Amino acid sequence: MRSYLVVVDETGEADVALRYAARRAARTGGSVLILAVMPPQEFVQWGAVQAAMEEEARLRAEAMGLQAASAIDEEAGVQRAVLVRHGEPVRVIADVLKEREDIAALVLGAAAESGPGPLVAHFSGAVAGTLPCPVVIVPGRLSDEALDRLS
Repeated sequence: MRSYLVVVDETGEADVALRYAARRAARTGGSVLILAVMPPQEFVQWGAVQAAMEEEARLRAEAMGLQAASAIDEEAGVQRAVLVRHGEPVRVIADVLKEREDIAALVLGAAAESGPGPLVAHFSGAVAGTLPCPVVIVPGRLSDEALDRLS
């Protein structure tokens, strides 16, 4: 089964990308792979404080992934899986794309009000031609009705 890879965070454009991916998966018989990335924490001298910060980041990433999974269940009822990874987001996404041959597309949301974020800029830039799948960039200001028509 082909999967649509969606990177979730706490932005509105991630919600738009997730909705698009869920609708595409429902129409194509695919699934959605939700990726929540825990960025590296700044080094803290005291180990217990560092461990607490990392645990908090992990819990926040897991919560984002589960919330996104719940939204997919309500929206499209397609199969979904949640991955939580630690590291620099660009590197983590590149690693997932290399590891998984079932990725049909990397679905990213573009911010409605400002320029492209770092993920959109990176994956639609010089590396776009080397990726193992298409990159779908969903405009962040699309309404639910527009997303439904496009997906």
